[in-house]
Amino acid sequence: MQVLSWWERARRLLFARQYAYRSTFKGPLADIVLRDLAKFCMANASTFHDNERVQSKLDGRREVWLRVAAHLNMSPEELWQLYDGRGDEDVS
Repeated sequence: MQVLSWWERARRLLFARQYAYRSTFKGPLADIVLRDLAKFCMANASTFHDNERVQSKLDGRREVWLRVAAHLNMSPEELWQLYDGRGDEDVS
């Protein structure tokens, strides 16, 4: 029985979660949900608002969108770099 390092366990869990996101958000019904989430989460608009409380709420929505989008659109290696603290480095 092979004992995995915490690092390898974390990678496997992240990739399993990415698979779950991709499986969930697949197909014509998923497209409807993603379009709705994009609008609700301000995916393509600024979250700026004069009221700081409103802006904080919009920023939170946007963070959810960015998480979903990362799991759907990034390669496994790009996603790993985002979560292991290397997200600021070039991912090419």
